[in-house]
Amino acid sequence: MTADANLALMPAFWQALLAPHDAPRAEWLNQPGFAVYRNTCTKGCVDALAAQFPSVLRLVGNDWFRAAATEHVRAQPPQDGRLLRYGAGFPPFLQTFAPAAGLPYLAGVAQLDWLWTQAHVAADAAPLPPHAMATWDANTLHTTTLRLHPATRWHWHDELPLFSLWRAAREQHDDPNPAAWVGEGALLTRPHDQVLWAPLSAGGCALLDACAAGHTIADAVHTALTREPEMDLAATLALLLTQGAFTHTEVTEDPT
Repeated sequence: MTADANLALMPAFWQALLAPHDAPRAEWLNQPGFAVYRNTCTKGCVDALAAQFPSVLRLVGNDWFRAAATEHVRAQPPQDGRLLRYGAGFPPFLQTFAPAAGLPYLAGVAQLDWLWTQAHVAADAAPLPPHAMATWDANTLHTTTLRLHPATRWHWHDELPLFSLWRAAREQHDDPNPAAWVGEGALLTRPHDQVLWAPLSAGGCALLDACAAGHTIADAVHTALTREPEMDLAATLALLLTQGAFTHTEVTEDPT
């Protein structure tokens, strides 16, 4: 079997392998030995989700998490044999998972766990030096874009303190309750070997959105200040540069 054929077969195989025990399946899948294999694979997928979403696990406990993860595995089995890539569908699954209805923050915390994984496995690149900002002039701001580091991820929620909840769980604080129940943003980067995280304001998230869309620095700053007029621009740019959010600049317009 070719690699392409094997890849095409994989989703159907996982679907049959991880379907509920009473689901109809081909006769060869009803062999006693296959049931053992099915249970082992289900456990492996659940274990992979537990490793991918440690903050969610800490907030809800092992039994709750494994029950939810098992339901997710059966509803959305892996599409790839590399389980490090498995989990993108878990945050949206939690949004509609009935037992999580009283935990409106849980899907958002799961999303930050998934962004951590994305930052962790992203391509390496040299970050833009923090002192780069010292050379920027008005011409630079209007003719240059900031290119995001491959590992840079960010997330904003208008109402929920997702970053505080996520960080408390990720860092295993004794009390995960945030100081205030207000909207928060998160920045995750990996300029070198380790994933870094920091709180990021609404304007900071808007600035990264604009940079990702290819806007010039001046336009990105305008977008950020429109979103958050009181934003400390210098402090936000310093944070982004220090955390390694960018990798280089590119001139996008002829200054002449």
